[in-house]
Amino acid sequence: MTTTQIDDAVRHAIGAIAPEADLSTIDPDERLRDALDIDSLDFVRLLEQLQNLTGVTVPESDYAKIATLRELTTYVEAHAG
Repeated sequence: MTTTQIDDAVRHAIGAIAPEADLSTIDPDERLRDALDIDSLDFVRLLEQLQNLTGVTVPESDYAKIATLRELTTYVEAHAG
């Protein structure tokens, strides 16, 4: 996947979970759960949406590695086939 495709997938997944979110105002290093005002269940739903779009599965043991938008995008880039 290209960086653009990954960015689009992340935006789409976030839009499905937090449709009111304006990604242009989110600091890429801010915690996603705080920036999007989502709970842990919504965070898991976000990762499921992203898996459906990219094929990248995030095991629970890696959740702490993807707390920010930048970390999430980097993680998908590293694991996309």
